[in-house]
Amino acid sequence: MNVEEEVGKLKEEIQRLGQQQPDGSYKVKFGVLFNDDRCANIFEALVGTLRAAKKRKILKYDGELLLQGVHDNVEITLLPPPAVAAA
Repeated sequence: MNVEEEVGKLKEEIQRLGQQQPDGSYKVKFGVLFNDDRCANIFEALVGTLRAAKKRKILKYDGELLLQGVHDNVEITLLPPPAVAAA
């Protein structure tokens, strides 16, 4: 799986595990994502995929590197897709 595919799968998993917000974003805690069996089977390097998605401005979270246990309560926000301009 390449990075783009992994980021796409990460978006699906955040939507599955997270709570949708009024602005269309989704929020999930790192510990929920990290400890999910399905995510464990999909992502060899979840933290690396999270960093790649953050770099692409697809999601946001505080800090650079998330570690299991220490950062379980850090909220990860999947940003809503950009609004399509009306033609």
